[in-house]
Amino acid sequence: MNESIKILTIQDVSCFGQCSITVALPVVSAFGIETAILPSAVLSTHTSGFTDYTVRDLTEDLPAIQKHWESEGIYFDAIYTGFIASAEQLDYIKDIIDSRLKPGGLVFVDPAMADMGEFYNGFDQEFADKMGELCKLGDYILPNTTEACYILHKPWKENFSIEEMLEMAEDLKEFTNRYVILKGYDNGDQMGMIVFDKQESTVEIVYNDKVDYISHGTGDVFASSFVGSVMIGKSPVQSAKIAGEFTKKALEKTIGDETHWYGVKFEQAIPELYDLLKSI
Repeated sequence: MNESIKILTIQDVSCFGQCSITVALPVVSAFGIETAILPSAVLSTHTSGFTDYTVRDLTEDLPAIQKHWESEGIYFDAIYTGFIASAEQLDYIKDIIDSRLKPGGLVFVDPAMADMGEFYNGFDQEFADKMGELCKLGDYILPNTTEACYILHKPWKENFSIEEMLEMAEDLKEFTNRYVILKGYDNGDQMGMIVFDKQESTVEIVYNDKVDYISHGTGDVFASSFVGSVMIGKSPVQSAKIAGEFTKKALEKTIGDETHWYGVKFEQAIPELYDLLKSI
């Protein structure tokens, strides 16, 4: 039997609320991929809609974990970063990528720091600038329009034209080794993603039918299913289509349940993920 693919995901653990590692671990694992975790912080809940949540910053633990992995000879085929707790952690993560990624391994950076024109709690432009430096190590970067605007120091607006989205993707080529997956084009009936290949200078737009529902954690659902799709051999365009459809199905599972306001029921959509992998 061939050695299994091993991925490391670096992001926070929100003990309650479907986001970050509590999405990445089950979703990437659903692709048959061994998934290791490195928590950047532990929160009692995520930060959207909850109050008085607790936060345990794990910055000081990162170097010791890296040192232990080095002594054990532990390497990864890919490293996937999400919500990072502090700017200081970004420097440690660069070292972990340099030390623990196998030759030829892939780096996926989801610069999870902002949405709808605003930073998440605790982040600012200085953090965005350092996140931009981490993105430069990424073979794939997956920003939404807000994150892209902060990285590029451009003003954000609620709706961008397709020409503006394409220009933004082109500008982001300075912040990736190869691929930009820019999310957030809304044409009214569909949501579009720009898949820009820096190496080949090609651009494709991937569309999914729009769901009239917004929820926390959809970015993590998208990124995790995109990573899994790429790692099992799907093309970036196929992976964007799969991730968009899986995210849409997770949203559809959640609509109508007013008690489930804190995330999407992605677990209920996982059986349908396998059908997507066969059809796309």
